[in-house]
Amino acid sequence: MNAQPLISCRQLTKIYVMGKTKLYALNNIDLDISEGEFVAIMGASGSGKSTLMNLIGALDQPSQGHVTINGNDISELKPKALSKLRNETIGFIFQQFQLLPKKTAQQNVELPLMYRTPRPSNIKDMALACLETVGLKDRAKHRPMELSGGQQQRVAIARALAGQPKIILADEPTGALDSKTSIDIMKLLIELNAQGITIIVITHEKDVAAYAKRIVEISDGKVTSDRLNMEAA
Repeated sequence: MNAQPLISCRQLTKIYVMGKTKLYALNNIDLDISEGEFVAIMGASGSGKSTLMNLIGALDQPSQGHVTINGNDISELKPKALSKLRNETIGFIFQQFQLLPKKTAQQNVELPLMYRTPRPSNIKDMALACLETVGLKDRAKHRPMELSGGQQQRVAIARALAGQPKIILADEPTGALDSKTSIDIMKLLIELNAQGITIIVITHEKDVAAYAKRIVEISDGKVTSDRLNMEAA
C-alpha cells in the first residue's frame, strides 16, 4: 500500500440550513482510507453515512473541510476535471440498481465508457468482459425487467467495473435483495477487493458490515468507532 491514503477526509463538515436552523449532516470528520481496503461505513438512517458517501464520491461538496482522492483535493477541481475523476476513478453501486430500463445489460455497462475522452475503441468487448466477471455474459442482451434483482445488481456492479476504477462506492448494495442473493453480492465484492479495488460499502446492517475488513461507525454526523474486523474473510 502507498504511504499516502487513497482517500483523505479532513475536518469534513456538511451543513444544511433550514430557515434559522443549521443541521449538521457531518460534523468535523477526519477519515483516511488506504488503497486496497474494504471498509464498511455503518450507521442508522440519518446518521450522515450517505452524505459522507456523496462527498467521497465527489457527488457533493462539503460546507467545510476537504476530501482528497488520489492526491487531488476535489474542492479545487473544475467541473470537467471532477467528472473525469468520477468516471475514471470511482465506480458507483446503488441500492435500486439505477439501470436504464430500455437498454440491455450490455448497453447499461457500456454507458460510462461512452463518456470517456477519448472514447475507447473496444467498448463492447470491455462491457462483455465486465459482465463475464460478474457471471452474466450470457445475459448481455437482456433488459433489466428480464433479470432478477440479484442479476440486476450484478449488472450494476459490472457497470461500476467498466471504467476500471480504483474505488467502488456501494450504497446499501443488498438493500433490495433477499438474504441468499445478498450473500452472493457481498462475496463478489470480496473477490473484487482481492483484485486490488478499494471497496467502500455504506450500510445500516451489521450482517453486511461483517464482510468488511474495517468498520467505521457514524452517528449524528460524527465517527463514533473505527476498528479492524478481525473476523472478516
